Order: sequence, then C-alpha cells, then structure tokens
Amino acid sequence: MHLIQLLLPLYDNNGIRLPKALYKQVRDELVSQFGGLTAYTQAPASGLWQEDNGKTVHDDLIIYEVMCDDIDPAWWHAYRSTLEGRFLQQELVIRSHPIRML
Repeated sequence: MHLIQLLLPLYDNNGIRLPKALYKQVRDELVSQFGGLTAYTQAPASGLWQEDNGKTVHDDLIIYEVMCDDIDPAWWHAYRSTLEGRFLQQELVIRSHPIRML
C-alpha cells in the first residue's frame, strides 16, 4: 500500500491567493480516481526552501492524501503537470510513501 501526498500552494508565484474552486476540483478528481481522500486544510502547512541563489522562499500549503495499492508513475507525472498549470507553479510536489496497515 502507498500513501500519496499532494502539497498544494495557497498562493501563486505572484503571491495572489488561488481560488477555492481549484481545491474542490482536485478533491473531486482524487475521490473519483481513488475512492477517498484526506485533506489537511484548517491550518496551512508552512514550507521553506532555499533556491540555488541562496534566497529562502516561503509557501503556505494544504495537503491532500490518498492511499492506493499500486502507483502508476505515468498517470501521476501527467496529473502533476496538469496541476502545475492549474496552480501556476513551476514545480508542485507529489510524494509517495510505502505504508503498512496495522
């Protein structure tokens, strides 16, 4: 089993708040594709990273999670590209973790 996490920004690269409809669309797509979803939306996560030029960048995020038995890398690559376009991002993080149900 795998846990897939999508880190979705609250603001575009110009600091403009993204429309709530984007998150609903992603939620609906993931529920349709995987049969369920966990969303961490109440208090945004705060991401920090350092760019090649040494500048520290900050982002406020919400996290969507889905679980699946098998990962289709081609599907996820295409979906990530789609989301990067929708959310006006150069790169959007989607990560997977192997999990064991207890």
